[in-house]
Amino acid sequence: MTEQDIEKGKNNAIISYITIFGVIIAYYLNNEVENKSEFASFHIRQSLGLWLTFFALGYIIGSFDSWMISSGFYLFFAVLFIYGFANALSKKGQPVPLIGEFYQKIFSNLGN
Repeated sequence: MTEQDIEKGKNNAIISYITIFGVIIAYYLNNEVENKSEFASFHIRQSLGLWLTFFALGYIIGSFDSWMISSGFYLFFAVLFIYGFANALSKKGQPVPLIGEFYQKIFSNLGN
């Protein structure tokens, strides 16, 4: 990723972390030919993976009916979202801990 690519895709990368709708909006904005950015694609893949995992696990966690389990779940994902969002703001292309590389692999065809 070049400095020019990062500057071009920074806004889309930031938008992707703002709700699941932000991922969809950033994806379509990034797919325009003149706005294509590998930096934005990287963060869109990270954010999409986080949101899908959040919703899938959240459904399961919600069935436990325990505030301690739910609080730990929300805290874990809040830290991951803040980490990804901070990387997008600081123009870094680092994957989120634990699951970021997995998201890059499974969504590798997204945004290319």
